[in-house]
Amino acid sequence: MNGIDDKTVVRDYFNATGFDRWRRIYGDGEVNKVQLDIRTGHQQTVDTVLGWLKADGNLAELTICDAGCGVGSLSIPLAQAGATVSASDISEKMVGEAKERAVAIGLSANPSFSVQDLETLGGTYHSVICLDVLIHYPSDQAMEMIKNLTSLASDRMILSFAPKTFFLTILKKIGEFFPGPSKATRAYQHRESDVVRAFESCGFKIQRTAMTSRRFYFSRIVEAVRG
Repeated sequence: MNGIDDKTVVRDYFNATGFDRWRRIYGDGEVNKVQLDIRTGHQQTVDTVLGWLKADGNLAELTICDAGCGVGSLSIPLAQAGATVSASDISEKMVGEAKERAVAIGLSANPSFSVQDLETLGGTYHSVICLDVLIHYPSDQAMEMIKNLTSLASDRMILSFAPKTFFLTILKKIGEFFPGPSKATRAYQHRESDVVRAFESCGFKIQRTAMTSRRFYFSRIVEAVRG
């Protein structure tokens, strides 16, 4: 499957069956054990990033781009903490859900939401954040996405991705890691060394890292700053 096809598949999936599935996962209703594990893991990743940003003590002064915002799991708490947030997603339905969740708690203007893919995003922000998106794209396209996203960041980019390791590759192959093809898009792992090289080629250096590791959810988190 080439890069263009992957993007089309992702857009179509998250505007159809994937929307209902992931809205449940990222909500607070009843889900199965696998979905609950993914929900918990994703929230741990979000909480790690929020912890980093809040620890810096200047969140209310920042402009932040949340690229691939989904239903607003990160965008909304960032706005509540005072940051100016521009959030986008390839899925129109996901953006609509995120807007509804924000308005429901009184956030009508911030975050601002738009329907865009990672390759066409523009603007300039202090920080660009992209969580749990690259799993849907092959390595060459993912590295190009990193290059575009870093061009939008004046100071920092935070990224999470499914790391490519021998152990996780085996789990994926035997079907214990990712959902079946009828339930999701293709799932791609990425070598951390490739991600680091992509950042370095754009003039960024790694400052902080973390790992969320659960039974069905694995996410490597890296913070890169202009070097």
